[in-house]
Amino acid sequence: MTDAALDRLIDRIHSARAAKGALDIRGGGTKAFYGQAPQGEALEVKPLAGISSYEPSELVVTVRAGTPLAELEAALAEQGQWLPFEPPHFEPGSTVGGMVAAGLAGPGRAVAGGVRDYVLGASLINGRGELLVFGGQVMKNVAGYDVSRLLAGSMGVLGVIAEVSLKVLPRPVASTTLRFELDQAAALLKLNQWGGQPLPLSASAWWDGMLVLRLAGARAAVDAACKALGGELVEPTLAADFWAGLRDQRDEFFAGARKAVEGGATLWRLSVPQTVPPLALSGEQLIEWGGAQRWLCTSAPAAPLREAAAAVGGHAVLFRGADKSAGVFAELPPAQERIQRQLKAAFDPEGVFNRGRMYPWL
Repeated sequence: MTDAALDRLIDRIHSARAAKGALDIRGGGTKAFYGQAPQGEALEVKPLAGISSYEPSELVVTVRAGTPLAELEAALAEQGQWLPFEPPHFEPGSTVGGMVAAGLAGPGRAVAGGVRDYVLGASLINGRGELLVFGGQVMKNVAGYDVSRLLAGSMGVLGVIAEVSLKVLPRPVASTTLRFELDQAAALLKLNQWGGQPLPLSASAWWDGMLVLRLAGARAAVDAACKALGGELVEPTLAADFWAGLRDQRDEFFAGARKAVEGGATLWRLSVPQTVPPLALSGEQLIEWGGAQRWLCTSAPAAPLREAAAAVGGHAVLFRGADKSAGVFAELPPAQERIQRQLKAAFDPEGVFNRGRMYPWL
């Protein structure tokens, strides 16, 4: 894969490396809030755009990193296919490279898997300006360390993602959304009970006394599940708007959280085992992924939140907030920190890319 856009990126990297400068890898800029503040000169990857190949019958698409995510999803939709982990856009202009680098997933994550589960291969420009290719276009293509999937959630600290090959899936034939009036403890109990049954669960969300459940799959399976579960049927258009709003954090909870963040609060993302009962934390919570992802908007200090998450086998990420002095991501155990440092040294020894975006020392 060589062209003028790629050559310009490589030239910029060589220049930054020679000057011992820093580069801020930038696609659509829709996730600039995530992680620590960007450092260095902007390295725009949007010119590196386009769908390189798409084989609907093989359920594989190869796409360049600067391609708008909406463009990719539209091409998949024409073939009745989609990215089932439902990557968030947040704002217009989100790119495929940013999707992979951020590693964030939407409502379908608990059932369908995350971004890294769909990355088959990738090409990466490292800190030396070298174009490296990993993986391929089939599931069983890796012998040794799976670097292509390592890029999911790497926040650009290893290099510039130039192109990725992704597994895609057919859209479910049928989808129905139900809602139930339940408090948090009862909702979590129901979700754990349903999770152990052969139900076509697709997504869930609880907030403010209301549990919303999405069923998706074969029509007969969805209809049978609706009869078994009961609940109130949500009109399809309203349901689609709800799940899209939840994915992109445009719904009522996240709109309120953004205003609270402007006033000094913090939005936390807690990842915990699904079976953990309600956490006694101050602030407002929204729960997704069958109980495994718990959003918390609060003014409470970071330390007790992280301690509470760690005590139940989870961790807490500072997702949105003006004050990030407590660190965005939880402190790593020594062994994991050593691996992170070694990876950075192998791919970007001069520290050209996204300095400090994940950790101050990275």
